Amino acid sequence: MSEMNENQEILDEELESAEETEELTDEAEETADADSEVSEDVSPEEAIEAEKERYLRLYAEFDNFRKRTAKEKIEAYGDATARCIEQLLPVLDNFERAMEAPCSDEAYQSGMEMIFGQMKNFLEKLGVTEIESLGAEFDPNVHNAIKQGEATEEYPEGTVCEVFQKGYMLKEKLIRPAMVAVAG
Repeated sequence: MSEMNENQEILDEELESAEETEELTDEAEETADADSEVSEDVSPEEAIEAEKERYLRLYAEFDNFRKRTAKEKIEAYGDATARCIEQLLPVLDNFERAMEAPCSDEAYQSGMEMIFGQMKNFLEKLGVTEIESLGAEFDPNVHNAIKQGEATEEYPEGTVCEVFQKGYMLKEKLIRPAMVAVAG
């Protein structure tokens, strides 16, 4: 259901962008029509100056439109990448759990480790980093505290003493907070 809402939001944004483009086009046509009706008592120098100003305004509007469109394209790519990685993280978690299980076949274990390494390298190339949690000071921006643990010498009060689920960032964007226990 949330995916449907996200798709609707994207469609609404695209419709709004299309309406803005149409408004800019209409404004430019109205300006051109108004400027083409130059009165006969205007000197050629004034007419040239008016056309120059009109050109500069249209150029500035187009430049702003181009920059806004480029920014929206980059944001859309980043959002799509984050959603894709968010769907991949549970698979990565299960793969890591499977590797922790005891295995008597050395070749199988080695193959699993190689595949897991490839997955980690792929995520690193995309800019995905694991949030360092165990022993770190609790940060509500990147940690989701689900339990309170006991403070010890190793884990003083206010630090993460146990990690239940790893958290991940895509460059500067939080994809999934780490689920942790905090010493208190």
